[in-house]
Amino acid sequence: MKEIVFVTSNKGKIESAQRDLIDVKVISYPFDLIEPRSDDIQEIAKYKVVQAYEKVGKPCIAMDSGFFIEALNGFPRANVNFGLETIGIDDMLYLMKIKTNKNCEFRECLAYYDGNEINYFHGTLKGTLAEERRGKPDKSNWSELCYVFEVPEINKTIAEMTQDERKEYCGNETASCFNPFSEWFNKKM
Repeated sequence: MKEIVFVTSNKGKIESAQRDLIDVKVISYPFDLIEPRSDDIQEIAKYKVVQAYEKVGKPCIAMDSGFFIEALNGFPRANVNFGLETIGIDDMLYLMKIKTNKNCEFRECLAYYDGNEINYFHGTLKGTLAEERRGKPDKSNWSELCYVFEVPEINKTIAEMTQDERKEYCGNETASCFNPFSEWFNKKM
């Protein structure tokens, strides 16, 4: 089986990689990587994967993600932790009470670096912002946003979904950056 080094301290990202990567074993290096101040998740992923390569000395992946609320001009973008720490979920929902456009999306960018070239792989999960928090605590809820991000096809927040539903709606070809990476990596190696 092929192996890939994934440098992240985020256990939820490791679980997603292990779930979504086909025929690839994930070797986790739990380093905290410095992120530049930017709204561009690809720029952040690039910065992180170069740092990761310097730490482990071999081809590896790093990723960044963001949450974008259309009616709030994309807020919080790549600054999800800052948004959650400053105004929090409840105030985000309060800001959205008067908005009719509830569209939002998760975007992610995975960067692979072999010491010579960086390759990028993207995923986007489109949905709507729920009116209130819904769902049960679960170790696979990687963010508080899981309780308010609703997948329109099934009218459930991520925190309300079964593991099979998560795999179908959150790990599909367009939602997960791991899918295009897995396809490319399996052909390349």
